[in-house]
Amino acid sequence: MTSKTLTIEAANGLHARPVSELVKLAKSLGAVVYIATPCRQARADSMLGILSLGLKKGTEITISAEGNGEEDAVNAVAGFIMSVKE
Repeated sequence: MTSKTLTIEAANGLHARPVSELVKLAKSLGAVVYIATPCRQARADSMLGILSLGLKKGTEITISAEGNGEEDAVNAVAGFIMSVKE
């Protein structure tokens, strides 16, 4: 299992539009990807799961993956989340 910790920097956090794009990305990857806060965890291919985490600006999350290409999957999801600015 590979993981990476980062802080949400998007001004509005992760809301429905970027989460829907994130879910599409996660579904296209070979590994199973998870996003976790200190209290909860959700699969990155579940829109409701991610939205239920309440990812606001400043929230620290851990992205982890297991399976084929897990390191690439973690980097892809982390890169996407860091690219969200709105």
